[in-house]
Amino acid sequence: MTDRPVALVTGASSGIGAGIVEVLAGAGYGVHGVARRADRLSELSGRTGCAVHTCDLTDGAAIDALAQLVSPDVLICNAGRGAGFEGTARTAIADLRQTIDTNVLATLDLIRCTLPGMIARGRGHIVTIGSVAALYPSPSSIYGGSKAAIRLLTENLRLELRGTGIRVTDIRPGRVSSEFYDVAVANRVQAKAAKATGIRQLSPKDVGNAVLFAVRAPVHVNVSCIEIQPVEQTYGGTSFDSVGG
Repeated sequence: MTDRPVALVTGASSGIGAGIVEVLAGAGYGVHGVARRADRLSELSGRTGCAVHTCDLTDGAAIDALAQLVSPDVLICNAGRGAGFEGTARTAIADLRQTIDTNVLATLDLIRCTLPGMIARGRGHIVTIGSVAALYPSPSSIYGGSKAAIRLLTENLRLELRGTGIRVTDIRPGRVSSEFYDVAVANRVQAKAAKATGIRQLSPKDVGNAVLFAVRAPVHVNVSCIEIQPVEQTYGGTSFDSVGG
């Protein structure tokens, strides 16, 4: 890579995306932040010095135009949306499609558009921000299914890109302090309850530091995945009610 590698971060206007931008910019990367909210991007640029692009990633033409402007050494596919937490049967079709379009199709399209440049240079790094919902049962089949698609996408992409010098990493966070549930859960009372975990959650910069660890690994090292969660969050196991003897 060059002395100042270029990183493109989607979903950069808040939460994990903004945290990743802050960490990478602080580490000397030339960062481009992409999101739909121009005001948030402007504030982020003032804080970090990153270049910004206002873009709806569900618009294929917008992705094509973005790929013409920026040819990243590191692509971080973070933009995502949650839906279906009220149950699949009660989820509006528009919410279902927007979730799949954002989480899966936009990620694939952006990778498709940036890969040719990476292949030509013989180097590059694709980082997806997945979720532990891809690994364990989730309250939303729609959201969990979309993140499971990303998990398998990265594993297949590693096989597809063998011999090209391009690395692929899937970061799988647990609970992160962000606006996720404010957007994912329409009912305000339910959204507040979903956020009130009573534990110390990950910060966006915690996830950003996991990304930095992966992209800073020696060029012959591929960090295939990182599962990162709060200490007080865990999954699996079996428990039984006690039975009187």
